[in-house]
Amino acid sequence: MKKVCILSTLVLLIIANAALAQDVRYNFVQGTNFGAYKTYKWVAIKGAEEVDTMLDGQIKSAFNAQLVAKGLTPTEGTPDLFVGYQLAIKQEKAFNSYSSGTPGFYGRGWYGAGGMTTTTGSTSTILVGQIALDIYDAKAEKIIWRGLASKTVDQKAKPDKQQKNLAKAAEKLLKNYPPPVKS
Repeated sequence: MKKVCILSTLVLLIIANAALAQDVRYNFVQGTNFGAYKTYKWVAIKGAEEVDTMLDGQIKSAFNAQLVAKGLTPTEGTPDLFVGYQLAIKQEKAFNSYSSGTPGFYGRGWYGAGGMTTTTGSTSTILVGQIALDIYDAKAEKIIWRGLASKTVDQKAKPDKQQKNLAKAAEKLLKNYPPPVKS
């Protein structure tokens, strides 16, 4: 339970910061008639880390707004699409170096590398969060679209800012759903 609570908190912080400078990618099954899909239903993805009900509701609410704007209708009956999400957090190392020095005099002029130079380095751990949104054809039970957003975690974001950024992240992630039709 403690692991789920910590994961939920970190994921909420990730999503809160996900709208700014995030990396967004998507992929889909070529030849799919996305216009034929009208309804969807949320499903849990097998093997995905569970989050608390508050965060689950916030994520679904943000994505529901975008899915409805794309012309889809949520249903509790038999849907055309199943929609699910997965969250992940990974740690990355960052190396920072700083150089300081004074210019020096060599021969006939001033040169920047001539004086005393000191370089200081440090490492830090950066948390990077990802949210993957999967859309499945309910009848064929096959994935037809996947979007992935990743972003560095802002551990100091306030709840209202988190919710606004979550809505922006959902909008950016679903920007290319349905995929553009090539002529």
